[in-house]
Amino acid sequence: MLTIREYKQATTLEEAWHLNQKRPNRVLGGMLWMRLSKGNVQTAIDLSALGLDTIEETETEFRIGAMVSLRRLELHEGFTAYSEGANKEALRHIVGVQFRNLATVGGSVFGRFGFSDVLTLLLVMDSYVELYKGGIVPLADFVNMPYDRDILVRIIVKKTAAHYSYKSVRISKTDFPVLTCAAALTQEGVQAAVGARPAKAALVKDAEQLATLPMTAEKAQAFAEYAAGLLPTETNPRGSAAYRTHLIKVLTARCLTELGGKS
Repeated sequence: MLTIREYKQATTLEEAWHLNQKRPNRVLGGMLWMRLSKGNVQTAIDLSALGLDTIEETETEFRIGAMVSLRRLELHEGFTAYSEGANKEALRHIVGVQFRNLATVGGSVFGRFGFSDVLTLLLVMDSYVELYKGGIVPLADFVNMPYDRDILVRIIVKKTAAHYSYKSVRISKTDFPVLTCAAALTQEGVQAAVGARPAKAALVKDAEQLATLPMTAEKAQAFAEYAAGLLPTETNPRGSAAYRTHLIKVLTARCLTELGGKS
């Protein structure tokens, strides 16, 4: 059971940051996963009055506020067009519409959960996080940074020339994923992000140039084998390490085969 003693709706980012420096205090976000945790929170910090619930699209990037709901990201026409529907495929499996109307992109990214479809998708894109004090940091670096008490303001996704694909495996439709996989075909080559190993998502780039165009089943499988060899997996109640390693090969190959048809 989570016990909250006080509630404060921050009126500025500076106020939110100062409140969050006290160890017993917590930023709420959408509070979907937090409410399932145990512990005592002195002051729950609400960011909903700071205007961070919008998606701004320019010619060069998307600026996704930390308080944007997963549902809004799922339905955003511009982001859907850019990701070629990979956003819908990544988000539609997360519990249900009511849940996605409340859960926030910022909470999913800042939490760096191993099971996060959101993190897997954004990691394969040219994505950055904007921290109130830490500035703009590549998401690939942020994933491996230690947790701190900074405030996540927004996620920035640069519009690059790329094709995207997303796949996942679940035991049941709305369950946590057994494995997640996103792939991108960019001007620099192929890359894939794999999550729910059950560790947090990690990015693999095609340093060996195994999956060059035109994409064939053999090239897709070669890169899939390469990715599976680099990414460690573990066992938990949803699947064994060996099964997850097998899934890395299967899902990565499927993503790359799909990308070959888009190129």
